[in-house]
Amino acid sequence: MAELGYRPMLVLAMSVAVLLGFTATVVHGQGTRIGFYSSSCPRAESIVRSTVQSHFRSDPTVAPGLLRMHFHDYFVRGCDASVLLAGSDTERTAPPNLSLKGFEVIDDAKSQLETACPGVVSCADILALAARDSVVLTSGVSWGVPTGRRDGTVSVASEANNLPGFTDSIDVQKQKFSDKGLNTQDLVTLVGGHTIGVAQCQFFRYRLFNFTANGADPSIDPAFVSQLQALCPQNGDGSREVGLDTGSPGRFDTSFFSNLRNGRGILESDQKLWTDASTRTFVQRFLGLRGLLGLTFSVEFGKSMVKMSNIELKTGTQGEIRKVCSAVN
Repeated sequence: MAELGYRPMLVLAMSVAVLLGFTATVVHGQGTRIGFYSSSCPRAESIVRSTVQSHFRSDPTVAPGLLRMHFHDYFVRGCDASVLLAGSDTERTAPPNLSLKGFEVIDDAKSQLETACPGVVSCADILALAARDSVVLTSGVSWGVPTGRRDGTVSVASEANNLPGFTDSIDVQKQKFSDKGLNTQDLVTLVGGHTIGVAQCQFFRYRLFNFTANGADPSIDPAFVSQLQALCPQNGDGSREVGLDTGSPGRFDTSFFSNLRNGRGILESDQKLWTDASTRTFVQRFLGLRGLLGLTFSVEFGKSMVKMSNIELKTGTQGEIRKVCSAVN
């Protein structure tokens, strides 16, 4: 996702029950399945979970960082951990990825897994599990993550330039998601991951001052414009960060969609989910507005994450299982 950080506690008991129902059927991808490591590395998921928890306790920003990293990995070569490879011309060096964070969490989990089960658990699976665990740590509901991915051996900086961007129109966003096998509902659902995380002023400040001849972007609530201008002065520090979800930036919930309805989306690409009729319907359904069939964000987010993370995979004998996530074997 663009410069994002690219929360569902909602009714926990009900959501967990529904999720258990969907994970019983949506568990297979192209060679992946829930419980893939149950025999080969029984503690795999618990090791990843405890590692993410440990880092989260000292730095809560790793949660949106890991979720964002998972998106950025998937959108290039599928979920093959290509974004984790270090080097002079790798995806990590591409402009959209320079602010990614959480690499140390993945490296820590990998180190522990190599001690417990050498050469068994892929970096791609660690990243997919860590993204799920990050949602849970920010008051979201869990889902079953199909595992069995293998790691890629190629990472090219230029390939990351087609990631969804913060100025993309809805048509461009829909095309980018469609190219990866995801529909409009998946788009709105997954962008809802911006309910946690931040954006730097440099990626939305242009909306606050001279967006039109009359000043600010008219899709922004005028009262909100002055608040954002105070946080991001025209000639101020462009690296200053603002929460993508005003009100509950550290909690995985539906307030992000409420903000869009109220003209309080931070990124231009996010706010367009409300101003465009083709995506507004899904925002309204997540908000449970009358007259529309409601959708439970927590449940749909898990479904879309499973769908996304099972597209363009390397499984079986493809790729490799890296010993160190930042380098090919």
